[in-house]
Amino acid sequence: MKALTFGLSLIRHGETQYNKEGLLQGQAIDSALSEIGLQQAEAAGRYLKDVDFSNVFVSDMLRAQQTAETIIKHNRSCSGVQMVCDPLLKEKSFGTAEGQRVQDVREMAEAAGQSFPDFTPPKGETQEQVKERVKEFLEKTLQQIGSEHWHDRGEDEPSFCAASETSPVEGRADDGVRGVPVHALVVTHGAYMCVAVRFFVEELHCSLPPGSDKAHMFTLSPNTGLCRFLLTVRKEDDRFKLSGIRCVFVHRGGHVQK
Repeated sequence: MKALTFGLSLIRHGETQYNKEGLLQGQAIDSALSEIGLQQAEAAGRYLKDVDFSNVFVSDMLRAQQTAETIIKHNRSCSGVQMVCDPLLKEKSFGTAEGQRVQDVREMAEAAGQSFPDFTPPKGETQEQVKERVKEFLEKTLQQIGSEHWHDRGEDEPSFCAASETSPVEGRADDGVRGVPVHALVVTHGAYMCVAVRFFVEELHCSLPPGSDKAHMFTLSPNTGLCRFLLTVRKEDDRFKLSGIRCVFVHRGGHVQK
């Protein structure tokens, strides 16, 4: 059966002054990258400069857009790629806790018998509400990627999937996507990525890298931390439907130290 496999790389924005000071931003505080955050974005751009991207999606918040613009500036494949800003990729709303110390909110969560960032402060988004945004973004992306690339990139599933399954993870920037011509870069936020990764693993039954620790998978990614997945879609009744998902790696951040 014909199928299309594409890469999906999620990256968290660079550091902001609020991150540095341990304060929650969420949605109401639309802060810019700090000097260190700009350096992190530059480092991520250099790390990914030779990785091919066919699509770029970014949160409509300033810190994510600055990160995406910096990565695109360095990337040799992105000169003709349009950056699509999507509010579905916004950070989780932390309601009345935005602007407060993360440590204070962690203590609020503990007092309520919950963990952070799963905890929902007053007037904030629940994990379920964020997950609905993740699901809506994924569905929209499947349809867009499918409609743009199906006719010239779709291949017989067995041989194509076999090639991507055996692609070794060597610590290289193009791990998992060498020879995969369709690859979406998604620049978003820490709590949002936590929800997305958990949804992929627990509900979409994403296959994990050998030796994976689920506790590590569900932790907060560092600033400009990178998670990569391979998704396979089939066409059914003029709609593109997910038929498989595999995690290549999560929370890779070594490029920031380079």
